[in-house]
Amino acid sequence: MSPSASRRRCLARQQDGFTLVEIMIAMAIALFLLTGLLVLLQNVSGTHRNQALLAQLHDNQRLAMTLITDVIQAAGYFPDPSTNTPASALPTVTLSGTTLVAGQALFGTSVTEDPGDTLTVRFATASNDTVINCIGGTNTSGTNVAYVNTFSVRDGQLGCALNGAATAPLIGGVKRMDVWYGVKRNLSVDNNSIDTYLRANELTVADWSNVSSVKVRLTFHNPLAGKPGQPATLIFTRIVAVMARAGVKT
Repeated sequence: MSPSASRRRCLARQQDGFTLVEIMIAMAIALFLLTGLLVLLQNVSGTHRNQALLAQLHDNQRLAMTLITDVIQAAGYFPDPSTNTPASALPTVTLSGTTLVAGQALFGTSVTEDPGDTLTVRFATASNDTVINCIGGTNTSGTNVAYVNTFSVRDGQLGCALNGAATAPLIGGVKRMDVWYGVKRNLSVDNNSIDTYLRANELTVADWSNVSSVKVRLTFHNPLAGKPGQPATLIFTRIVAVMARAGVKT
């Protein structure tokens, strides 16, 4: 065999491509790696989505509890006690067929079924005193204004009706609200110490004037419900002192 023919055979062998088996093995390895990458990306995306949903839930509960707390703390507040009294600042008023006596700052209804209880808080404000009402507004009218704030849950949203207006939605994802009132039944001791917590339907007319704190429980729909180990709802509770009776001036 001539040297030129030998060189041609050597070059032909060097120019041979991959076999079909080699290509199929390479494709199988590539598909395996690609599948693993897609699963990893899906897990990362799901984790990010779950974290975003939980963050939104915690933001909602913080905002709801902060707003409710600010309003409850102001219950019974009125400006300039040298010229005003609780009775003059918060006169007798009838709400949904129920009469709140002069000076009464708190009222509510208790319902076993969803969406739960309602909570009404009254206070009066002077112009520009920065005391917020239940929809986040303040008094800038130039005169004293009394506010009636009624919290309730409707259609999965915590809302508030201000001074008898239509209920304004505030926070979404809420299933129900439960409210207990800390009162003093033993009036023989001259202090504002709480000796029992009662639902609205358990309070007497006299009890409403002795409420020193309010316990609020909000039940939220769990955005991760249906996933392993996740309950259908999540509960957040806060006990709020009524500052006018807790010895702290608002």
